[in-house]
Amino acid sequence: MGKKQIPDEVRAQVKATVEQFNQEEMPDPECFYVPRFKGRYLYLDRSEWGKIGHVCRLEYDGDMDDWIFAIYRYSRGIYDPEEWMFPGAGHVDGTVVGAMRAGLEAYPV
Repeated sequence: MGKKQIPDEVRAQVKATVEQFNQEEMPDPECFYVPRFKGRYLYLDRSEWGKIGHVCRLEYDGDMDDWIFAIYRYSRGIYDPEEWMFPGAGHVDGTVVGAMRAGLEAYPV
């Protein structure tokens, strides 16, 4: 597992990807993904009518198309990289878009 910080150019690419997804694939303009970064992690939260909720965490391992995915489990209050039995898991493909699609199915708007 890499311990790389997310470079500024990757952060910019992620922000553009999230913005495009929000415009093209989110069903309601009042509901959209919000990226936040901490160290090697990208957290994909979602704003729904002004309230922010956790969806998933991606770990950067040096490749924009090969993030390590962890879904947020509200029942335990953690990001769980071992959990794969949730609606939308089939969308997880190492990409930011795949993670957002998985999150949208796991936690529908």
